[in-house]
Amino acid sequence: MTIPLVLPAALLFDLDGTLVDTAPDLAMATNALRQHHGLPPLDYPTIRAQVSNGGNALVTLALDIDTIHPGHMPARNFLLDAYGAAVAVHSCVFPGLDDLLDVWQEANRPWGIVTNKPRRYAEPLIEALKLSPGVLLCADDLPVRKPDPEPLLEAARRLEVSPQDCWYIGDHQRDIEASLAANMPAIAVAYGYLNDPREALGWQADVCFDTPQALSAQVLALLTSEAASSD
Repeated sequence: MTIPLVLPAALLFDLDGTLVDTAPDLAMATNALRQHHGLPPLDYPTIRAQVSNGGNALVTLALDIDTIHPGHMPARNFLLDAYGAAVAVHSCVFPGLDDLLDVWQEANRPWGIVTNKPRRYAEPLIEALKLSPGVLLCADDLPVRKPDPEPLLEAARRLEVSPQDCWYIGDHQRDIEASLAANMPAIAVAYGYLNDPREALGWQADVCFDTPQALSAQVLALLTSEAASSD
């Protein structure tokens, strides 16, 4: 689905795979877990495709054990400890989005991050990257998490912006489900952590961007158009 885009009052981003490329550091932690169990490293593309599915999925990928296996929780703790010790070694804002945020903030427009990542990992990552969102909502901040719409609605409340005036941008189906349930324009990105970028076309998002540069260019064009019309 594609709709005519209107400049939003606020931008809300998912974190991993949408705003920040965290896969390199999560891949290091995943392969550290495999090394701990005497296994050879997995190739980066295989790990990258699972990053948005969380720590449980990475443990299953690394060790081929499901969540009811008695070794799963200790392995998950090992993986998360390894990741927590190095959350921002290779992670970076996706190309083009840092420029977008610079211009957006210079225009005094609010933005935020709504993520299913726990705060103990999200906060140091954001600090290391020198990001300054007006709101950060993490997995452990509310009783529910995406695809429930409440974290998105709470972010809009904290930014003092109506939900329909926010874009929510994400690289996973749960992001789009949450956005649609919150009555926010749902913006999918196909450059995130997907097995196949074409998956994003089936999420019923309002718009899908193939690259972070395309997303940035579209928002900046809308900003420029608004500025011109106000002159």
